[in-house]
Amino acid sequence: MERNERSTPVPGKEKEVDIINIKGIEDIGYVQPDSILLNCLTPEENTGCQHGLYFQDGERRVDYILTYHIKKPSSSRSNRQSSRFTDNAFTRSLRRGTARLGRAPPPQPRGDPEVASQDHSMDYHVDDKRLHREEFEGNLRDMGMELEKDEDTKTPGVGFVKIHAPWHVLCREAEFMKLKMPTKKVYEMKQSTGVGAKINTLVNKVTEPLYPNVEDNRTQNIKHLSYMFSREKQHLFDLSDRDSFFDSKTRASIVFEVLKRTKCTKAKYSMGFTSLLGSGVYTDAYPLHDGDLDGENVEPNDRKLLYEEWASYSVFYKYQPIGLVRKYFGEKIGLYFAWLGLYTQMLIPASLVGVIVFLYGCATVDDNIPSMEICHPKNNITMCPLCDRACSYWKLKEACGTARASHLFDNPATVFFSIFMALWAAMFMEHWKRRQMRLNYEWDLTGFEEEEEELKDHPRAEYELRVMQKSLKKEHKTQKNPTEIAEETTNKWKQTVQSAMAGLQLTEKEKLTCRDRLPAYMTNVVMMLLMIGVTFAIVFGVILYRISTKTALHMSNNPTTRSNVRLTVKTTAAIINLVVILILDEVYGAVARWLTVLEVPKTDKSFEERLIFKTFILKFVNAFTPIIYIAFFRGRLVGRPGSYLYVFESYRMEECAHGGCLMELCIQLSITMLGKQLIQNNLFEIGIPKLKKLIRYIKSKRRSFQEEEREKKLQRYETDHFLEPFAGLTPEYMEMIIQFGFVTLFVASFPLAPLFALLNNIIEIRLDAKKFVAELRRPVAARAKDIGIWYNLLRAVAKVAVIINAFVISFTSDFIPRLVYQYMYSPDGSMHDFVNHTLSYFNVSNFQDGKEPMDPQHQVEMCRYKDYREPPWSNTPYVISKEFWAVLAARLAFVIVFQNVVMLMSDIVDWLIPDIPKDISLQIHKEKILMVELFMKEEQGKIQFIDSMIPCGGKEKHNNHAPIARSRSIPHTHSHTHANNF
Repeated sequence: MERNERSTPVPGKEKEVDIINIKGIEDIGYVQPDSILLNCLTPEENTGCQHGLYFQDGERRVDYILTYHIKKPSSSRSNRQSSRFTDNAFTRSLRRGTARLGRAPPPQPRGDPEVASQDHSMDYHVDDKRLHREEFEGNLRDMGMELEKDEDTKTPGVGFVKIHAPWHVLCREAEFMKLKMPTKKVYEMKQSTGVGAKINTLVNKVTEPLYPNVEDNRTQNIKHLSYMFSREKQHLFDLSDRDSFFDSKTRASIVFEVLKRTKCTKAKYSMGFTSLLGSGVYTDAYPLHDGDLDGENVEPNDRKLLYEEWASYSVFYKYQPIGLVRKYFGEKIGLYFAWLGLYTQMLIPASLVGVIVFLYGCATVDDNIPSMEICHPKNNITMCPLCDRACSYWKLKEACGTARASHLFDNPATVFFSIFMALWAAMFMEHWKRRQMRLNYEWDLTGFEEEEEELKDHPRAEYELRVMQKSLKKEHKTQKNPTEIAEETTNKWKQTVQSAMAGLQLTEKEKLTCRDRLPAYMTNVVMMLLMIGVTFAIVFGVILYRISTKTALHMSNNPTTRSNVRLTVKTTAAIINLVVILILDEVYGAVARWLTVLEVPKTDKSFEERLIFKTFILKFVNAFTPIIYIAFFRGRLVGRPGSYLYVFESYRMEECAHGGCLMELCIQLSITMLGKQLIQNNLFEIGIPKLKKLIRYIKSKRRSFQEEEREKKLQRYETDHFLEPFAGLTPEYMEMIIQFGFVTLFVASFPLAPLFALLNNIIEIRLDAKKFVAELRRPVAARAKDIGIWYNLLRAVAKVAVIINAFVISFTSDFIPRLVYQYMYSPDGSMHDFVNHTLSYFNVSNFQDGKEPMDPQHQVEMCRYKDYREPPWSNTPYVISKEFWAVLAARLAFVIVFQNVVMLMSDIVDWLIPDIPKDISLQIHKEKILMVELFMKEEQGKIQFIDSMIPCGGKEKHNNHAPIARSRSIPHTHSHTHANNF
């Protein structure tokens, strides 16, 4: 009695917490009273609310938060608005009661007409949103949810609606969502025996320090049998502790499903939860984190444990607690980090092999005959100028450094490494499929396809808005004449109901067709082509930069500048490409989102897939177009001395160095990859959240000590409100897919790419973990049994990588020309005189007028250039020689053989490794058998109970009607559980 008296404060005297009536629903014979007054304790008295994790009564947990904007009241209207807010629950109850009795509500007091008119004009939109909120929250109460408002917080201008799902709602929704929950039945998981078991035991002992200090860091020998939750079979589940049976992640996802199904129907057109968020009725919606990360007297919670054992850089060498990640964030995010962890582990052997290949190149550089011939002091080969007029003749030995560096990446070991990486990609994909299947079994996601389809049906806010606009246009065309409208306005209640029903019917029947989306589709095609054209134009601009800069540096009077022209031009051009790629990445991401919004996809899944496809195309083209140009086009569209190819009649197309374009490809690839990883993936992810936090701090206009005091007093839902919203996993996956392309597509030119990717990912895992745990709002847990479209993109990149590496080895490197010379043209089967074999002659008298060097340093008659052409003294001077066609045939043959052999080996690996591990397949089969046995045992228990309840004299009658009696719902020994649950 004392508690009830204390929990009914006078409105306006205590903290303004809106006490909202909770209207129950009929649920298996359970009906709540019409109104239950929530206990409201003062902050000083309420020590059990744990800083905003619970309602003011300190008992009911906050499962979800809705926020909305509060217009700060002026001094003349504050009292009136405050009293209206605190009394609205009472007036709503009174209005409902009078409506039930058939009486009109009591008249409301009227104020000054002029003030009322001004308030109405100023607060029209605010009141409209408030009415929408009241209707939506009333519908939530009708669904059985319990709500509590808080507008008197330390966050000015923001009101909070705390939502709690009671037990009967959780049970009902869990059954609707077909959630699999652990039953009381446990069974022992079959352990491997023999040599494999001994090896596993030894490996577990060795890797003991690598496991995080969490409870579920190891595979347990026993497992709970899981079954889709059913209120009729609650006796199968361990409900001894109802507070922990549905964890916070599950409770939040259940509330989110209820929110998505709840509609506002009093307006002319129904508005769903996403529409309310999009129109500003509510500003944000999010579940709460479990607690604080640090501070005095912080209770242990999963968030704190994740921060210490997962999001800390000091545990970079440990395995991830994937089970705990899934428990806290859900299966979709858990699968991302499991995939990222496996990808990082698989990079370890690839990095080791890449380092070995690089070291092999370093060890054999002094034994490489072609580079020795180029660097030989007696080498006196004069090369043709690299540019018109400004460039002079030069000696081949000046390319000694480039030739030696090219051997580090252009040697026979790189061919082996390309084959290895193709098989590595196939192994990685198969290993992930097996890992994914094991996680599906451990996380009880087997048989998830039917449920997944149901989760796709919720329309997005933008889609609902477009359908509403389409319905309005149709209705406007078929609107009634004025006399009919005047007749209908006589009965406003009837008009409101009919309008609402008409709106519901229109929005349910209408949908967007291809004809409605045709302008958006045309815009998408044009904009995608335009963006790709912009990328090509920028690459062409960088080409012109290289050509003009090279000419300008050759005209320099500084000998040091002239001697380092190639290195200067390559490096600066690569840096320019990197800066452009980073800028265009952000632009293309925004453009892809804008184009996807124009299409108005119906569901979030459709929106995500279309956004991923557009973003991947644009960012892939942006990142790899400069690299593809250097690998396959540079140096092949040059022409020859005396007949060069020009752009705009003045820019001579650039050619590769004598060591080939592979070295330049390596420079471009390394700078782009390292720059994107260091700047975009790490600095941006660290710096942008810090910058946003700094901006929010500056906007708050508070001193540092005041900010600290304010942070201490903030409730949990206020603290989470200042965190960054979760924007999805698309950016995280996208940067890893692009990195996977760097690792596999051009690995023949840069064998150290896996090593740099490994080092980046070790940091990336902890960086993403810290961002999810400490800097982002807690996302709503989403169920998923795979990584979706990303797996298809990975497979596509892996297949394309085989083809690209075949062309890189054949056309970019000198591997095939060396083989052709060694086995067809070398007199002794060695590589001696290979350099001279690849150089053709040019008579300097055949230069075009105005193209010869202005100040030649060497007076020569013949210069050499790299190509297979006839000499000027032959009958067909400067015509392509037969050696060129022999090399071209060998190159094409190698591409065909390499591609087919490697893809065949990849398919063999795919065939040899089963997608489902054998032990998991056996365990799934065992679970099905145990489930059948459990239900058979339950049925036998029911029959025995029925027989024991019927007297002996009535057994004959019972036997005559046994089928009927057994089909009836008879209480069993666990009937008290049902009574408690309902």
